[in-house]
Amino acid sequence: MAVDWIDDVKKYAPKADDAVLEKMLKTYKLALSKPDAAYVSFSDPAELKTVRENFLKKKLGLTESDDKLDASIEAVGEKMKDGGKNGRLAVYYLLAEKYNKLDVFK
Repeated sequence: MAVDWIDDVKKYAPKADDAVLEKMLKTYKLALSKPDAAYVSFSDPAELKTVRENFLKKKLGLTESDDKLDASIEAVGEKMKDGGKNGRLAVYYLLAEKYNKLDVFK
């Protein structure tokens, strides 16, 4: 069964920008097609480091301390604690939204 990544994001951000979502979907299409890369494991320190380094710092250009960035990732993890899998697109959207960086995907 195929996952509807946009619906997954809208569970957490009901007013998510469709244009941004479409761009993000294209950007992360390859990662989302691989089961082990499509989800973020909030209990895996190596995974969280990847989100911080590759998404928050490289993609969004954030320069806050690792501790502050890690706290933001943790806050998104708390928001998504509904027992389901944590889709990478939803995690990335919520982080970009938190830092007012959705324009990166426009």
